[in-house]
Amino acid sequence: MNASEQPTTNFAFGRSNYVWLGVGIATLILGYALMSGGGSDDPNVFDESIFSFRRITLAPSVVLAGYGLIFYAILKKR
Repeated sequence: MNASEQPTTNFAFGRSNYVWLGVGIATLILGYALMSGGGSDDPNVFDESIFSFRRITLAPSVVLAGYGLIFYAILKKR
């Protein structure tokens, strides 16, 4: 093999796929962070904040969007 004949590396994904994958993972992290919290230190006290809009509606929607972005990143052509 000559010095001018460099072996080419074929990656499974292109640059845009990795960008979409990173955005999807960041969206997942954001969704799970939105879902966390709302616990009570005292087990005898019920905290209504666990049923807030953020934890019941927004966070699962963000998580599903994150999984959708990851799915898109995997299936997208270079």
